[in-house]
Amino acid sequence: MTRRSRSRAAAVAASLAVALSGCSGPPDEPVTAPSPPGPSPSAPSPSVSSPSAPPGTAPAGPVATLGEPVELTTGLEAPWGLAFLPDGSALVSERISGEIVRIPAKGGDPRTVGVVPGVHVSSEGGLLGIAVSPRFATDRTVYASASGQDQNRIVALTIAGDHGSLSVDRVLLDGIRTADRHHGGRIAVGPDGHLWIGTGDAFEPGNAAADDSLNGKILRIAVDGSVPEDNPGSSPIYSSGHRNVQGIAFGPDGTPYASELGHRTWDEVNVLRAGADYGWPETEGIAGSTGQAPIATIHPDEASPSGVAYAEGSLWIGALGGRRLWQLPVEGGAATAEPIDHFAGEYGRIRTVEVAPDGALWLVTSNTDRATWGGTAPRPGDDRILRVEVREP
Repeated sequence: MTRRSRSRAAAVAASLAVALSGCSGPPDEPVTAPSPPGPSPSAPSPSVSSPSAPPGTAPAGPVATLGEPVELTTGLEAPWGLAFLPDGSALVSERISGEIVRIPAKGGDPRTVGVVPGVHVSSEGGLLGIAVSPRFATDRTVYASASGQDQNRIVALTIAGDHGSLSVDRVLLDGIRTADRHHGGRIAVGPDGHLWIGTGDAFEPGNAAADDSLNGKILRIAVDGSVPEDNPGSSPIYSSGHRNVQGIAFGPDGTPYASELGHRTWDEVNVLRAGADYGWPETEGIAGSTGQAPIATIHPDEASPSGVAYAEGSLWIGALGGRRLWQLPVEGGAATAEPIDHFAGEYGRIRTVEVAPDGALWLVTSNTDRATWGGTAPRPGDDRILRVEVREP
């Protein structure tokens, strides 16, 4: 694959002991990071760098703030994806059990809707992201990313009846290589009405650069599984050179954003562009000179980003290894300030962030998912969903 050169920020961080999510050791296991390539800085740079807003840059204007988190539900087992139904209730996928549960709009005990059949569980695989059809009121359709024994697939599910019962309607896309780790798994319905899917490199970095692999990519398909005519090629591939995308969100102008887990040096926030290459495995974050530049980078020990949502002028990014919520002010596809962290260490790993119909954020913790890997030990009530109001700038 031909890779395009780019200019990158001159910030390079000093070596750090970082916690990974899905690298050469168990997820979030501390390792020592090598010095990044490039010239050595005269002094250590900050641990967060945003190419479009140099370290220390103040916001261009007021930014949104957050209210106090309110607990909505507890007792979830390895929750992964969350999507809202028209009545304001939410569906949550549980990675290991393969169950989809329903949470009332105002919170309360989860109720099982059904189990997705054929889900194969590995270190990071299982039932992952879910999305609700914009026409759910009539078609009763939910989309899910599910790991299989031999390949990962995107399936359409039908939920029937007032109380819900789940069945698999059809497979929309398969042939996504599976592995023990690096599944990606986030799925979202874009403002264009199509499904946007983040995939991981299946722990084989070369997959991200291979034109004939669906791994390490952003995929875009119609809700019937066909390839949109305006895709950059005749395949589902929208962009390439991604390591492990677990977050996709859209700005009010339709700009698509994605969060991507780095290896040992930089996690990334990217603006997705049709046909673009994002550099992996030759480049990681700002360490390298190939591919499309990220709009922001954060060290893996402070992030290991998963779900991302847009609200009130900012991206809100859940951090696994970083055990916090990141806020990145953006406008027109560019970061306008350095990332701001919230709730560091208070709730453990945050897997998913979604905007509820009333504009509040729902945060899904992920502590029951990684206790055996040295992550945050589950606390009483884990895993839980928190509601946080977003206050206008």
